[in-house]
Amino acid sequence: MNLTSDPQVVHFPATHYVFVEKTWPFQNTAPAAWQSAHAFVPELSKKNQIAGYMSLYKMGPKVYRAGFALAGPPVDLPQGLAYEKFNGGKFVRFVLTGPYSDLPAASGAAWNTASEKKIAVRDDFAIENYMNDPRVTPEHQLITHILIPAV
Repeated sequence: MNLTSDPQVVHFPATHYVFVEKTWPFQNTAPAAWQSAHAFVPELSKKNQIAGYMSLYKMGPKVYRAGFALAGPPVDLPQGLAYEKFNGGKFVRFVLTGPYSDLPAASGAAWNTASEKKIAVRDDFAIENYMNDPRVTPEHQLITHILIPAV
């Protein structure tokens, strides 16, 4: 697994975010949430510009959101997608280079490193921000930013 061990403090911008939400357990709900979310792309793209793909998750309560950052507020949001203006804020960023199948272990390692480094964490959504397109990027070159909400 190719995960940075020395995280950077970054500011994630406020984002118009549309998503499918599922609850625990993540290993089952994340793939199902993404399958549902991907089905909305053609209809969503007709009137909205998708600026990126990202998931937001919380450990307590255990919530997983698979969705899309939009260039602006949604227009004619398809039924089945929810919208929220995510406030963004201060995060500690780890970078995973490699397949999405490494994400569960990478996220666990990122949280463990944050704990070991005594990084103060706030109660907010963590983010997996998918930086390139898996349809055209070789699996070993996929880049995912794992962002842990910091105080």
